[in-house]
Amino acid sequence: MTGPLLSADLVNLVGDGWSAETVAQAFAQHTIRRPDIDDGGLAELRRWAIRLRTAFEAADEDATCDAINALLVDGAGQVYLTSHGHFRPHLHFAPDDGDVVSRVMAVTSGGLAVFTVEAGGRRLGACTRSGCARVFVDVSRNGRRAYCSARCGNTDAVSRHRSKARLTM
Repeated sequence: MTGPLLSADLVNLVGDGWSAETVAQAFAQHTIRRPDIDDGGLAELRRWAIRLRTAFEAADEDATCDAINALLVDGAGQVYLTSHGHFRPHLHFAPDDGDVVSRVMAVTSGGLAVFTVEAGGRRLGACTRSGCARVFVDVSRNGRRAYCSARCGNTDAVSRHRSKARLTM
């Protein structure tokens, strides 16, 4: 699940405060090995994060597939199966000895592809609250999440309630 969650975090960092420190925190949270990145790599990764947004904002399954296929073209290298360390067998989309930017591009594009297959093409989204630009991976039971957080959902509900109350006065 690292690929889709890291993708959402990187996309959200673009709007929330992209810096070497916040990217390093995201890498640590998702256990990205050898996370050292220079300014050029940081800029390249930011451009990639902007491209990742297309998968979350896609209007339907076909558009999601098209967006992720475009990411796979540039992000995924040779796909192979591995069972290194104490992990169960899993797919790798780039060599372990690659630089951190290419590995992040591979794990995000490949992870989005695998997640989309497993989720039936429906569990990537962008917050529907007006003014919020955050994206999310929907891991809810029913798969009908519309907001990036409970706070955005509650804010939107209060706004709708107040708007409705003004109309009835």
